[in-house]
Amino acid sequence: MTDIVLDRSAAPRPTPKPGIMDIAPYVPGKSKVDGVEHPLKLSANENILGSSPDAREAFSTAFDKLQMYPDGRTTALREALAAKYGLEPERLLFGCGSDEIFQLLNQAFLEPGDNIVQGEFGFGAYAIGARACQAQVRMAPEPNYRVDVDELLKLVDARTRIVFVANPANPTGTWNSAAEIRRLHAALPPSVVLCLDGAYAEFCHDPAYEDGMSMVREFDNVVVTRTFSKLHGLAALRVGWAYMPEEMAGAIDRIRLPFNVNIPAQLAAVAALADDEFQQRSLALVDQWRPWLTQQLGGLGLEPLPSAANFVLVGFPTTPGKTAKEADAFLSARGLIVRYVAGYGLPNHLRITIGLEEHNRAVVEALQDFMKDQPA
Repeated sequence: MTDIVLDRSAAPRPTPKPGIMDIAPYVPGKSKVDGVEHPLKLSANENILGSSPDAREAFSTAFDKLQMYPDGRTTALREALAAKYGLEPERLLFGCGSDEIFQLLNQAFLEPGDNIVQGEFGFGAYAIGARACQAQVRMAPEPNYRVDVDELLKLVDARTRIVFVANPANPTGTWNSAAEIRRLHAALPPSVVLCLDGAYAEFCHDPAYEDGMSMVREFDNVVVTRTFSKLHGLAALRVGWAYMPEEMAGAIDRIRLPFNVNIPAQLAAVAALADDEFQQRSLALVDQWRPWLTQQLGGLGLEPLPSAANFVLVGFPTTPGKTAKEADAFLSARGLIVRYVAGYGLPNHLRITIGLEEHNRAVVEALQDFMKDQPA
């Protein structure tokens, strides 16, 4: 059924274009609990170690530059990333978080009636940007909570312009091998952009995993996005970047708003990128406690998914008294904030960010009490 197009010029007040008011706004996880003065927030996959001391020092040097416009080409960070990862500077694009880059991709490639394809549990920002362009969003089933190449390909047609794959994925933490991603790409028409969202790429160490950077060099239709929000702990500063074919970067740069990455963010990101010691400590923490948390949650009779990110998604029973929603409330009452992910189509799951040892033990102890005290 097609939407009825109204005469917006005859409306009594300005009217958004069709489809805008049908978009469900993004709802972030809670960060406060009534009656708890200092709750522990493990709901947003933030770096529990904070951020690099070098990044904080660099941030502080921006105080005397607040009257200035940022470098619109993000030159220092562009050169630092190119040097660290062996990338061509002209293939890099920067955004106010990865979210802006997804929006720019949609804006550059989607017309009304086009479509994007993503997994059913995919990040909400992909769909928001597509619907704002009056494009269709097609959600492929994710058997076993993993992106399925064949299910994605079933939804690709002549009006598909972008396929979004988060690898590792949020909120599931699951991942796809290099062989799977390359099989997906090989089956796509060359006119379709394959966007590989690598927000959690640094946390996946399996030899079968590929971050996609080499695919960008091999093909004209692959984009890899990354962020400084997770490993580097700069979520507040909103620094995202993408590696893509030079022609595509040039096209998107035409619609990118000027000065979209601010001076403190650029300075802190350059310093964070150079602080290998902080990055290694952050990775070591996740590598140590992610398997422990997974094992402990499984021992409570819950169903944690194998994760390659800095969080664990855990499934709860549907039995009244033991549900994920009730567990979320129970944890909140103890000052432990995790992410109830019903908004992602996962009403029986909670997503728990990896914390420090005392945080992870506190979550397990609380859930042990929850599973013991609630009626069967």
